[in-house]
Amino acid sequence: MSGDRQALTRAALVALLAAGLDQISKAIVRAEISPGEQIDLLAGVSLVRVQNEGIAFGLFDGAGVAVLVLAAAAFTLLLAYFLTSSGREGLWLPIGLLAGGALGNLIDRIAEGAVTDFIDPPNWPAFNLADIEITVGVALLLLLYMREPEAEFAAAGDPAVDSAGEPDGSGE
Repeated sequence: MSGDRQALTRAALVALLAAGLDQISKAIVRAEISPGEQIDLLAGVSLVRVQNEGIAFGLFDGAGVAVLVLAAAAFTLLLAYFLTSSGREGLWLPIGLLAGGALGNLIDRIAEGAVTDFIDPPNWPAFNLADIEITVGVALLLLLYMREPEAEFAAAGDPAVDSAGEPDGSGE
């Protein structure tokens, strides 16, 4: 299996696992917690059942179809980006998490008309497992790009940097 194909397979498996875990957690919440009910856990964190029609953390609540279109467009752009950059080492993991989280919330928007949020920490809006997956995916993506800045110059053809990202010693 080629590297690009292997990366695509890994990303797809992570995305399916992430979306599946998200949907299972939301199904349990919808079955066990009544809307507005609050179950105190620890350190001020509660389980609640909130329907979020906006984007992350309730922003743009009530935007309806516009949020659905925006979410679908973002998901499509993410997939297009990965397909053009799948050869980058380690990219499959953050892309898989981002895609899985986005897919989990998109499934909610289509099936329920809103996203089910249920983790409610103090002084922060409620969120769900998909939001965690997306946040971790973004953080890993940033770390991935911060880890190899010199290689980006080499890939761009900087004559003063060799293909390993090291100065070529020519003094140019």
